[in-house]
Amino acid sequence: MTTSTRGATRVPAVLVLEDGRIFRGRAYGAVGVTFGEAVFSTGMTGYQETLTDPSYHRQVVVMTAPHVGNTGVNDEDPESKKIWVSGYVVRDPARVPSNWRSRRSLDDELRQQGVVGISGIDTRALTRHLRERGAMRVGIFSGQALPDEGTMLTEVRQAPEMKGANLSAEVATKETYVVPAIGTKRFTVAAVDLGIKGMTPHRMAERGIEVHVLPATASVEEVYAAGPDGVFFSNGPGDPATADHPVALMKAVLERGTPLFGICFGNQILGRALGFGTYKLKYGHRGINQPVQDRSTGKVEVTAHNHGFAVDAPLDQVSDTAYGRAEVSHVCLNDNVVEGLQLLDRPAFSVQYHPEAAAGPHDAAYLFDRFVSLMEGQRA
Repeated sequence: MTTSTRGATRVPAVLVLEDGRIFRGRAYGAVGVTFGEAVFSTGMTGYQETLTDPSYHRQVVVMTAPHVGNTGVNDEDPESKKIWVSGYVVRDPARVPSNWRSRRSLDDELRQQGVVGISGIDTRALTRHLRERGAMRVGIFSGQALPDEGTMLTEVRQAPEMKGANLSAEVATKETYVVPAIGTKRFTVAAVDLGIKGMTPHRMAERGIEVHVLPATASVEEVYAAGPDGVFFSNGPGDPATADHPVALMKAVLERGTPLFGICFGNQILGRALGFGTYKLKYGHRGINQPVQDRSTGKVEVTAHNHGFAVDAPLDQVSDTAYGRAEVSHVCLNDNVVEGLQLLDRPAFSVQYHPEAAAGPHDAAYLFDRFVSLMEGQRA
């Protein structure tokens, strides 16, 4: 990716999809060239958390909400230390941010971090195109002297695809760090960072858990060196079919019978560890308004998602696995995609969405309490 940062709002920009569809607009954020997988997010709020979610690494995010940036950027809401999206697409960027916590504009933040974007295009048409044709490679080109359309399309088609991409180690911490429990310490959890959001260990810390966040490459010995009462596998980017090390690590945890909780990428890892396959969704689930049913209670939750892959497990039967019986615990009501798994003979479960509610609804916060209950039961 190449970038410049001066006079972006006056600079022409072009978005080129790998199937040849082209949208013309104005540069937003940094000026330059970027490539990634074009995906759309249906959230109307929380763009700052979306941008800093490591799960969006190597993706160009199209915002379906037409007006973006009105609350600016603050220093409290980032989910990591940087913006991870490869590019950003908006229809109508705010000219002036207006929020009491705002410290700078979204446009300025994108420029400062070198994130190439485009504004002034019909994001509704682009979203409908992606729904019909599926997520695909895309390039954003901005500058006063742009290549011809044929050259841009060739460059887009030479960019790497998301299918087959092994990305967790690129976004995960390189060194273990500890998030202390808030108040009285009750438990210790080893959290394997596959692209973890900052709010996730915070939600556990609120429940008296000391969280040891480990690199994606951690060994089973390093996981258990923390003396964990439970092990957590985080969200993250890339194709779960490539995640052989996390799968092997999860199998080792399952063998020991330690309480286990996985979210998003961690759900796909549990699926693979149990012997299920994974597959790429046509355009994925992204946003903070996805309806999911918890089959154990019958309740419907409005949930926050970011996933382009899913677990291929039978919805209506209990499956025998190497670790006992397993079943689908949650399902998406839009398309019947598997949204959660649980073992019936060992203390392990996972969900495909983001229960930490940053940004998003709080319907799924109970899942952290469910994890606590598993650790309490194991201790008893």
